[in-house]
Amino acid sequence: MKILVVGASGKTDRLLVEQLLSFGQSVKVIVRSPDAIPEHWKNRERLIVIKGNISEMSEQEMSNHLIDCQAVASCLGHNLTLKGIYGKPRKLVTDAVQLLCNAIQRNTPEKPVKFVLMNTAGNRNRDLSEPISFAQRFVVALLRVLLPPHPDNEKAADFFRVNIGENNPFIEWIVVRPDTLFDSDSMSRYELHASPTRSALFNAGKTSRINVGHFMATLITDDIVWNRWRGQMPVIYNK
Repeated sequence: MKILVVGASGKTDRLLVEQLLSFGQSVKVIVRSPDAIPEHWKNRERLIVIKGNISEMSEQEMSNHLIDCQAVASCLGHNLTLKGIYGKPRKLVTDAVQLLCNAIQRNTPEKPVKFVLMNTAGNRNRDLSEPISFAQRFVVALLRVLLPPHPDNEKAADFFRVNIGENNPFIEWIVVRPDTLFDSDSMSRYELHASPTRSALFNAGKTSRINVGHFMATLITDDIVWNRWRGQMPVIYNK
């Protein structure tokens, strides 16, 4: 299998790429600067590094990169700086999801392409009518106004739910929702839920980036796990 990973210079993306390579998969990565990737990637077998800015790519250009890929993964997110949060592009994640989905459909693949997107436990799955307290509902409303990355995450997930749906002939999708990401040098046990089991704002859990990378890689490479969560937004917590 060949997988395209966008934003592969990020902390979680790097771990996802390492997991995919350890599973024996071939990986393409798109990065704005090859200098941002680990040195040992530069001569890695089964790894192709593509220099480019996804925000500036045309649909045709992306289609060319995707033509031989059976899966796509994205951990794209806004940098936690003033420019990253309030600067352009405001809809970084949503625009990337739309571009990638349009490019996949342009190629009309014989089998649906798997698309895994990392999102956040603070984003509700509206297909399940997940309960939310009045206090959290109020804070989320403020976040939509004050922090552009939050509505961006919501719109990206909603694009899959509403625009792609569960019966698209060219795309199958899963949105992975970790809670309070942190760095760890080693994997640990983790648990998966269809919906959050705690408040992402008032009783947040924790999820290590390496566990997110492992789960996303497992989704892509294990059809049994994929079929369990296809068209859903699983929440992942460290045990």
